[in-house]
Amino acid sequence: MDIKPVSDWATDFDVADPTYEANPYPIWDELRGTCPVAHTDRRGGAHLPTRYDDIAAVAYDTEHFTSRDVGVLPAVEGSKLLVAPPITSDPPFHTDARRILLPFFSPAAVDRLEKKTRSICEELLDRIAVNPTADAAGDYAQHIPVRVIAHMLGIPESDEAIFTDWAIRIFQGTATDPESGRDATREILAYFEDQVATRRVERAEDLISALIDAELDGAPLTDKHILGSCFLLLMAGIDTTWSGIGASLWHLATHHDDRDRLAADPSLLPTAIEEFLRAYSPVTMARLAVDDTEIAGCPVHAGDRVLLNFPAGNRDPDKFDRPDEVLIDREKNRHFAFGIGIHRCLGSNVARMEMQVAVGAWLERFPTYPLAFAPEVRWGGAQVRGPREVPVALF
Repeated sequence: MDIKPVSDWATDFDVADPTYEANPYPIWDELRGTCPVAHTDRRGGAHLPTRYDDIAAVAYDTEHFTSRDVGVLPAVEGSKLLVAPPITSDPPFHTDARRILLPFFSPAAVDRLEKKTRSICEELLDRIAVNPTADAAGDYAQHIPVRVIAHMLGIPESDEAIFTDWAIRIFQGTATDPESGRDATREILAYFEDQVATRRVERAEDLISALIDAELDGAPLTDKHILGSCFLLLMAGIDTTWSGIGASLWHLATHHDDRDRLAADPSLLPTAIEEFLRAYSPVTMARLAVDDTEIAGCPVHAGDRVLLNFPAGNRDPDKFDRPDEVLIDREKNRHFAFGIGIHRCLGSNVARMEMQVAVGAWLERFPTYPLAFAPEVRWGGAQVRGPREVPVALF
């Protein structure tokens, strides 16, 4: 695997390069002004648009770009492509597959989850509060979405450590150890095979049972569809949301004016969360070109991978005033941290709720927390970027 440092981001970028993972913002700024659609031959080759409109154009263009493989890094050679509807499907199948899941992510359904989420946060905060320092990412943010989605799926919260290990191996370790990511995928599918078999004997009030009872075109869902959707539901909401919560808490630990203002006026939480989502968008997705086409005049060949660089789009100065500043009362904020087009994140309502509850509960308990010391906080993840540790002082 080629891991030499990048010397030209326009023609040889690497989204797993340590410089890119640590601080991609100046790279995107430079590319927008010189080569807004970068290209690389590394890791199987890819194109990287950096302007909001170019990214949106690809996301909306389901005729020329398919979602059959949404991974930012190519799959291990010889591995079987995971089918995880609806995210890895195209119209018209995508519409029906998504419709099956929508009721579980409606505003009313999310409202019912809020009490559970707050209970999880309070339990974690009680445990954290006995020590003078904590890791706001590893001790807090990392646990919340895992437990919420386990509750929705009806799988044991006691298996949380297993779920977390899978997410880390798939989203954080693929660049350096792709085989481990493939093994994690197999383990997840085997886990859900057992869960589905149990539900076929006796249903429960959970998402797995709902998938077993669902129909598509008048027929039950195939086992492959059910397992792929379970994989998606477990993995899609874990690293993404804990990265969002972790980034929010890191920002407030390093920007005390924002921290103090938000602690004093919790009514700003919804606006602040939208701004954290814009400024620290965690997710980059991919599309494959169906045939020869172009992006902003740059040629793209059939089979080429295109990275939907939502985080770069959310810092485009043509779309956002003062894009590199975090303004927790920003009024005009049409970010696409949750994507755009038909694959806009199904769980966006859940993620927003989790972030608001998590950050609000933390500030209620620790309204004046700073970083515990002044480390160079480690950010990482080619597909899902977030702070991996946020050491803070509590008292």
